[in-house]
Amino acid sequence: MALNRFQQLAFCTTANDPKGFPMDSVAEVAFAGRSNAGKSSAINVLANQVRLARTSKTPGRTQHINFFTAGPGQYLVDLPGYGFAGVPLEIRKHWENFLAGYLQSRGPLSGMALLMDIRHPLTDKDLLMLDWFLPSGRPVLLLLTKSDKLSRSQRLNTARAVRTSVAPRAAQLEVIPFSSVSREGLEPTIEILDGWLRASSEAAAAVEALFAGKDADS
Repeated sequence: MALNRFQQLAFCTTANDPKGFPMDSVAEVAFAGRSNAGKSSAINVLANQVRLARTSKTPGRTQHINFFTAGPGQYLVDLPGYGFAGVPLEIRKHWENFLAGYLQSRGPLSGMALLMDIRHPLTDKDLLMLDWFLPSGRPVLLLLTKSDKLSRSQRLNTARAVRTSVAPRAAQLEVIPFSSVSREGLEPTIEILDGWLRASSEAAAAVEALFAGKDADS
């Protein structure tokens, strides 16, 4: 298992505008999903902290993009949830545009963890997110949250069905049953996210070294 660097996770900033994004970022992993999918709880258990990411009994309350430091220039990013009918249309449109802008144009974005309640996976909104994001070529990890709510056989069967369903969209999609209560799926999730951040950071360092060498030669 990769060393859980996420235990050092710390809140950095919250942004409702791209001007508020961290300027030093070289690698980011976005956490996306419906408002009740358990994104904040997943970040908390990754960090082995209770209240790092704020959870709410009112789904759809998070209106900003929240950045958590995972290392120098590296971030886990909690995106506004989608698909909650109780959110006013005007606010929902703002979130959708803000979310789309981040996922389309954010250079340091290394990959996306898409969280879905294992009892209600692959909603129309989830499938739209996948179909829209996968052409970017960035990797996607599907976390089937709240897996403790199902029996072991139910979890295995659901995960198998989800893998079969998403296979035509992308053969290399990872699917992991995940629980913030039992911590099922925590170790492989840490390894995958750690790998994404390291790969992006190394690539950014290589590019920086290349341009530094060119400047020295000129």
